Amino acid sequence: MTKLHPVVERVTDRIIDRSKDGRRRYLDLMDREAERFPGRGALSCSNLAHGFAASEGDKPAIASGRGANLAIVTAYNDMLSAHQPYARYPDAMKLYAREVGATAQVAGGVPAMCDGVTQGQDGMELSLFSRDTIALSAAIAMSHAMFDGMALLGICDKIVPGLVIGALRFGHLPAIFVPSGPMPSGLANREKQKVRQLYAEGKATRADLLASESASYHSAGTCTFYGTANSNQMMMEMMGLHVPGASFIPPGTPLRSALTREAVQRLTRIGRGSDDYRPMGRVVDEKAIVNAVVGLLATGGSTNHAIHLPAMARAAGIRLDWQDIDELSAAVPLIARVYPNGAGDVNHFHAAGGMGFVVRELLDAGLAHADVLTVAEGGMAAYAQEPHLDGDALVWRPAPMQSGDDAMLRPVEGAFLPDGGMRLVKGNLGRATFKTSAVDAARWTIEAPCRVFETQEAVQAAFKAGELERDVIVVVRFQGPRANGMPELHKLTPPLGVLQDRGFKVALVTDGRMSGASGKVPAAIHVTPEALGGGALARLRDGDVIRLCGHDGTLEVKADLAGRVAAQAPREDMGMGRELFAMLRRHADGAEQGGSAMLAEAGL
Repeated sequence: MTKLHPVVERVTDRIIDRSKDGRRRYLDLMDREAERFPGRGALSCSNLAHGFAASEGDKPAIASGRGANLAIVTAYNDMLSAHQPYARYPDAMKLYAREVGATAQVAGGVPAMCDGVTQGQDGMELSLFSRDTIALSAAIAMSHAMFDGMALLGICDKIVPGLVIGALRFGHLPAIFVPSGPMPSGLANREKQKVRQLYAEGKATRADLLASESASYHSAGTCTFYGTANSNQMMMEMMGLHVPGASFIPPGTPLRSALTREAVQRLTRIGRGSDDYRPMGRVVDEKAIVNAVVGLLATGGSTNHAIHLPAMARAAGIRLDWQDIDELSAAVPLIARVYPNGAGDVNHFHAAGGMGFVVRELLDAGLAHADVLTVAEGGMAAYAQEPHLDGDALVWRPAPMQSGDDAMLRPVEGAFLPDGGMRLVKGNLGRATFKTSAVDAARWTIEAPCRVFETQEAVQAAFKAGELERDVIVVVRFQGPRANGMPELHKLTPPLGVLQDRGFKVALVTDGRMSGASGKVPAAIHVTPEALGGGALARLRDGDVIRLCGHDGTLEVKADLAGRVAAQAPREDMGMGRELFAMLRRHADGAEQGGSAMLAEAGL
């Protein structure tokens, strides 16, 4: 076995030591839950009768306790392209369960909002907290104590982290995530980006823009750029929560159906009472979390996971912070370039070798833990294979030894960059994330006077008025979890990109989010402490000189802020349901901890 890289070993050991008490409490709770709820046979007759009253032909099996009964927790809706294929999954999954003497029930649905629809809209302020709402909904689904395993149907941005958090509180049961796969490739990503920028400059019409976007996002399946949704799929492989190779198989294909069938039937083989018990709470351990971080860095995944990974880890009693991610980033090379960090999309990535290639390269270089418990036999080595059909049989073969496209996917020894490009920057303005892998290295250091804003719309207005035609660091504050729910600020990407293309030195500093589609402009995002509640951003003024440097990890202002009075936070807006999330805003903790009121108030 390849020796583990010393940085990966050191960071893992530190996380294990830091998490010792929390992890022990979590595992003790899972052991107690397994004893208290050994299965549906522990329910009273009245409880059990309610639980299978509508199960038709499955009633006898559920009533007798014969065979496993699996919970299907689904994020289905037919407004989201990624989740639309899930409509027919439950019926198929029940058939797959019956083939092996088991049963399955839809335990509950969870909400699934689309950041692509809500970008720049009021609804985006519900986005981050939809993750916690999903976790709560998953817990409600599982609270009936009817089940022996969890089949989790979810893909997109906050949906997978929310399902992970909720399911981990039932971690005495096995769990497998069941994806639906990406839509076919549409309009080339560079063409789409070009039209967006032309529209920002007033050189393309709204009809041109809509035609371009419709040619890109055009059918059922996950959006094909490598943002948070597809980063989720990568991480579920790296954490051992997928059937190996399941991430990027297209929907509606025989191979996709075979992988779903295997997920259902595998759950029946790894539950309590089997000789191969693999509870989710043991699968998601410190090594699995490190593997997820390593995969994120190696593939240039979404910065949203700088928030979601600490939150998911907390649900399993594990403490992960941005220093851990930063140190791993320095050791893990970038071996994939997928749009927006490259020209091709996830379909091209998969065709070039995909996750099997990535996992094998990381294992061979000692950058990922091989000795982990996964839902598949064989630890992480099982994920260095790719699935295919031999007739009707699902089989796996080794991932290709060579990349099918070295403009998109490379071996560790020929990596695009020597590091993973997700840096911690810190200084007297706080701590923040800087995704250097998305930015030309010549732009990693920006020092310029700042211009301070409190909304995306104000930035756009200043851009249109020609007020930003200079070297400038744009500060957008009061965008953190406590202020307005930490919306993604994608309206900023086109105008800042235009300014950069005009030759100006431009950067963004914000306590808000930008995600995996953040573009080519240097940005210090997720600044914590946020402006609301004492963060230094609240004391900045127009003209203060800020230095952002991805080389030495600096985020600082040259001015003395000590004697200044903090700016007043904008009034909280109502409408679009935002007022219903006031409690979550009030009690949310910092971005580095995951920005969660739910976890903070639960003492996790």
